[in-house]
Amino acid sequence: MTDVVFAFEVHQPFRIKKTYFWQHEMFQRVRKDKLFDYYFDRDKDLEIFERVSRKCYFPTNRILLNLIDKFKHEKRKVKVAFSISGVFLEQCERFNKDVLESFKQLAETGCVEFLEQTYYHSLSGLYPVRDEFEEQVKMHKQVMRDLLHFEPVIFENTELLYNNAIAKVVEKMGYVGIYMEGVERVLKDRLPNYVYTAKGCKDLKVLLRNYKLTDDIGFRFSAKWWDGWPLTAGKYASWLDVTPGHCINIFPDYETFGEHHWPETGIHDFLSQLLVEILVHKNLNMATPSEVIKRHKPVGEVDVPELSAISWADQERDTSCWLGNTMQWAYYTTARDMEQLVKESRDPDFTRNWRYFQISDHLYYMFTAGGAPGEVHSYFSPYGNPIDAFVTCQSALADFEMRLRLFTVAAKEPFKFYSGVGEKKYIGVNALSLKGFIDAVSKMNTQNLEFHNGRGDFESWAKFSLSSKELADEFREISKSELEGEELRAAIAKTAKKHFAELHKKTQDLGYY
Repeated sequence: MTDVVFAFEVHQPFRIKKTYFWQHEMFQRVRKDKLFDYYFDRDKDLEIFERVSRKCYFPTNRILLNLIDKFKHEKRKVKVAFSISGVFLEQCERFNKDVLESFKQLAETGCVEFLEQTYYHSLSGLYPVRDEFEEQVKMHKQVMRDLLHFEPVIFENTELLYNNAIAKVVEKMGYVGIYMEGVERVLKDRLPNYVYTAKGCKDLKVLLRNYKLTDDIGFRFSAKWWDGWPLTAGKYASWLDVTPGHCINIFPDYETFGEHHWPETGIHDFLSQLLVEILVHKNLNMATPSEVIKRHKPVGEVDVPELSAISWADQERDTSCWLGNTMQWAYYTTARDMEQLVKESRDPDFTRNWRYFQISDHLYYMFTAGGAPGEVHSYFSPYGNPIDAFVTCQSALADFEMRLRLFTVAAKEPFKFYSGVGEKKYIGVNALSLKGFIDAVSKMNTQNLEFHNGRGDFESWAKFSLSSKELADEFREISKSELEGEELRAAIAKTAKKHFAELHKKTQDLGYY
């Protein structure tokens, strides 16, 4: 008997205001607790959320609830899985809690599994250092517990982004399985309809999305030019019935059902009839991802090197959907490289808004290739064209970075801490801002502080990197003293905090945060 897994991706982004650059909204005086509404288009997000809820979320959730209830006493049940982004759940709470309630009802049936992903549906899994990726996954885990009372054990990275390095991090975090796109260049002559293991992992199992069968619904259901049109439930179930393998993973966007294919196309009737039709076939069984992993042994290993990451996006099924042109790389690296400064800020408003800027959709809208993929990107974009998307998003990001640098008192060059014991050696700690410097000093070994103080390094950094003669003068006086150990730490910290407070107040009075 072949297990059929229906998993659905549910996500809506927070969109940057289309008019942000063109109406000269940059660098206005705005308090940091008001930055979200300054950058992001709450009205547009509400409009889209309400439309998709009406056309997709409510009717499709009702179909699933009714079918799960209909077969709840049968030996073979209707079972599905969802991967829901944290920002989508935020929109449920902001715009319509009834949508969230309908997903809670699905969770309570016991026939629905929820998958883990990054809270912000971001590309953080591709960052060279994956601390931010892990933090976003932990945030998602917490929101799934809090809102849906479910603790996922299977991971699905943003748009199925996958490589060996991501798989290792996911296994380290305790997940037992991960989804990947079933692309031929990885599988070679093998089929996607089996469980595999991940290269470099001990126990992590890999489930592969059957993109051909998924796209028959997601992209071709309404296509009258397609030789498979019209697609009926019976026809599709018969295709599943003759598909070889242990498990068939069908994994479309949930918005397929009512938004991408409007209700008038018959997509809801198709889904409703299909789930019943599958159970008519004795060779088919509906299962959840974790059931599949427990039931079937891996038949081989998949190997995706770190620089060859794959995804489910477009025909290339790699990262070019988000990182295929210079505009996308400019935005991506600008946002990514703010990480340390954001973390040094230790400020929830700056941290939260920075993570909203990481939502992958911003990069998706900057895609410039033409043809069918270009049409799909344009369909989702709230901007007129990819260049407008870049100008808008990059402008908002530049405005945000300016405020972040003012808030943290960012330096031209980081202060790098070295060991003063024996041979001079960089200890891997640096500060990009005066705020970060204060935190680092509070944790630093006093021998290292004595080393830098004796060399006049603090004075030099204040003078040339912070452009603060006053702070440099005070650090010079400290370096002339005979302070050591904790007394030295206290003196450095007190001086730095005083100047930070003075600079902070001046900028705050100007109204930039």
